Amino acid sequence: MADCKGRIRPFLGQVEKPQRYLGDEFNQVKKDWGAVKCRFLFGFPDVYEVGMSHLGMHILYEAVNRRPDMLMERCFSPWKDMESVMTREGIPLYGLESGEPAEAFDCVGFTLQHEMSYTNVLQMLKLARIPYWAEERGEDAPLVIAGGPCAANAEPMAPFLDAIVAGEGEELLPALLEVVAAHNAKGPGRGGRVSLLRDLAAMPGVYVPSMKGQKVRKARLGSIEGAAYPLAPLVPYIEVVHDRMMLEILRGCTRGCRFCQAGMIYRPVRERSKDTLMKQARAIKESTGHREISLTSLSSSDHTCIGDIVREISAEFAGERISISLPSLRANHFSVDLANEIRKVRKTGFTFAPEAGSQRMRDAINKGVEEEALLSTVMKAVSAGWRQIKLYFMIGLPGETMEDVDAIAGLCEKVVRSGNQAIRAAGGKGGLRVSCSVSNFVPKAQTPFQWIGQAGQEELKAKQARLKELMKSRHISYSYHDAFTSMLEAVFARGGRELAPLLAAAANRGCRFDSWTEELRRDVWQSVFAEAGLDMEALAVKTYDLDAALPWDHLDHGVSKGYLRREYEKSLRGETTGDCRYAGCTGCGACAAEADAYDTWAGGRDIETDGRDTETGAAGRQPGKGGNVLFGEAVDQ
Repeated sequence: MADCKGRIRPFLGQVEKPQRYLGDEFNQVKKDWGAVKCRFLFGFPDVYEVGMSHLGMHILYEAVNRRPDMLMERCFSPWKDMESVMTREGIPLYGLESGEPAEAFDCVGFTLQHEMSYTNVLQMLKLARIPYWAEERGEDAPLVIAGGPCAANAEPMAPFLDAIVAGEGEELLPALLEVVAAHNAKGPGRGGRVSLLRDLAAMPGVYVPSMKGQKVRKARLGSIEGAAYPLAPLVPYIEVVHDRMMLEILRGCTRGCRFCQAGMIYRPVRERSKDTLMKQARAIKESTGHREISLTSLSSSDHTCIGDIVREISAEFAGERISISLPSLRANHFSVDLANEIRKVRKTGFTFAPEAGSQRMRDAINKGVEEEALLSTVMKAVSAGWRQIKLYFMIGLPGETMEDVDAIAGLCEKVVRSGNQAIRAAGGKGGLRVSCSVSNFVPKAQTPFQWIGQAGQEELKAKQARLKELMKSRHISYSYHDAFTSMLEAVFARGGRELAPLLAAAANRGCRFDSWTEELRRDVWQSVFAEAGLDMEALAVKTYDLDAALPWDHLDHGVSKGYLRREYEKSLRGETTGDCRYAGCTGCGACAAEADAYDTWAGGRDIETDGRDTETGAAGRQPGKGGNVLFGEAVDQ
């Protein structure tokens, strides 16, 4: 066996954070290579600290390694200093557990969390000595797969991948590895690469880009209650982004924000019971020693038993000073009550996401946040002792005017005034501080806004400058996202395979860690697009006709194209759609048993918002409980 970790050790003094490359963490699983039938290497295309905070990786680590006939190891994008060492010394990418080179594994899989990670995937393939292009890999090359939220439209990456996994990985990934193991058992040549890919293409939720005419429907678990979950997760030796216990309390969200890809592709909502969560919390506490529990999901306060869960965890662990965090709260009084329970151990801040400043725009995007409710919640929170509020907004939303942008600053000012009024009424001192973070709208596949182009660069920059001009209060801090990065993201979010050569060219010229503003090589990206004869901004702002064939039409993530179209049309009229758990079935198709139950493909029968077929009058299915975590998808937002 090779020992790449042994080869790397003499150079660890030359790099930042050498612990990134050593493995051997507490709760690591290390298996005998000769005792397993299939060896899988999970690649996270970012640095160790980011990847080790990814709940999806820990879930898959448990799901695969609980099988005695399989193993899963990990690798991460080396930082620039270590990449230079590995390239200079001829040390390939390797699994942290065994030190074996990536090319020795049967399968290498990447999670595609966002489009700006694509060049890191190519960096890792290069370091692994695996050809970029799937068609150039020989019979003995590892199978290269990927999953994650970008599986909603992975076409720009498709030529680099042997297979793409669309669905939940706890059962789907081990099933895929079983197929790989069966081909391994056939002896030299592994039964033929084409034969293996053909067998994979027959699996629900597996897309093989080299197979023409394939239509793929995501795989999903009927329930997450008994699904594989890491009760003894890896404990890193260095500080990572989310250094805490993570309890995934539910999957999915049915609020229906029209810009939100996660809210569409992770349906339907499914919950874990309070009893299961308490058992998991006790086990993880004993196996890790962490001092914080994060109740993670897309919308944690929407769990039907969230109040009981928070109170019971608080009561059980209060004596040990273990705190609780909720990464996503709604702007209502119940959220304040939850936060009051949480702050018994640790003082927390409040974070809300109105997304738009005006009610007109919030209705258009179906956000479901009323200004009065937000201000009332702020006043209650401030009266209870909070002095910091963080607000998230977007600019460049479809139909947005400069008056809507002005309303963002106006709403922040109203929050400050309401908060200070509450402080004075309570006889307190000081003032409320508001942090306003503004991102740029990026249209995403599988959402009601998938047809709409992004706002142009000049428009985004003008709106950013406008907000900077208006945010004069010393009580408000203002930050915004880089417009050029958002443009690149928009290009690859809705692009096709024609973009793959550009990714390869950019990676070959040193582009990586593109989501890190200080690392983004704008000049390289501009030259790559110019040499290909493509206008980057024109691709980002492109609007598709509603009847146009989209690059991702063959990928069905459960929500029908007809539903997405109806939601887009409602946005133009400023009409809202209720949450199906409270307002009745909206006919999105996520709970349908068959692929064609709700006009999954364009041209199918229309379903009205009560879920009733307008041709037959048959009642639509009622919503289930839960959502979808695609292969390797982080749920802690």
